[in-house]
Amino acid sequence: MIRQYGRLGKRESLMPASLAPHPMTVDEMLDKAALEQLNFTYCHAVDRQDYALVRSLYHDDATDDHGPMFRGSADGYVAWLPTILSKWQLSAHRLTNMLFLVDGDAAEGEVCFTAYHRHRDGEREWVAHGRYLDRYAKRDGIWRYAHRTVVLDWNEKRASVPRPTDGTLLGAPDANDPIYAQLPMFAGQRA
Repeated sequence: MIRQYGRLGKRESLMPASLAPHPMTVDEMLDKAALEQLNFTYCHAVDRQDYALVRSLYHDDATDDHGPMFRGSADGYVAWLPTILSKWQLSAHRLTNMLFLVDGDAAEGEVCFTAYHRHRDGEREWVAHGRYLDRYAKRDGIWRYAHRTVVLDWNEKRASVPRPTDGTLLGAPDANDPIYAQLPMFAGQRA
């Protein structure tokens, strides 16, 4: 059941959770916007290898299931990330469809992703498309992951195209990324 809130934020009625079109309350819109921001921030944090930021996105008792690569606690996941990301020159996680069902301070989401990974040798890349099946919890007014499961729908290994050498601003998988030099507010967020 999804709680429906009126103008003053008081519970007025209950209706079944549904992905079908329905009038959304301001609270539901704000919750869904916060869940989108959480997922976008996850991609940024992983791609910039900002492990403190990744960790802040999970509740202390959260778990993560990346299949055979990793299954365990949020702390274990963050400790594992440098090992897997060290295989790549860079990664780029992109999100497409995001569906959320919100029930008070609990929510579930299906978040579609495409993740590009350029191998350290620069010659090969691995592209994965899949879905994050997430359970979220809002505690003290803040949404974080309670559990994440990764579903791989397809993947492809292919040759990489060389990176430009003509002076084009190039991304980096760490604090050397241009975002931190170009956007001071982002630089101030880096742990």
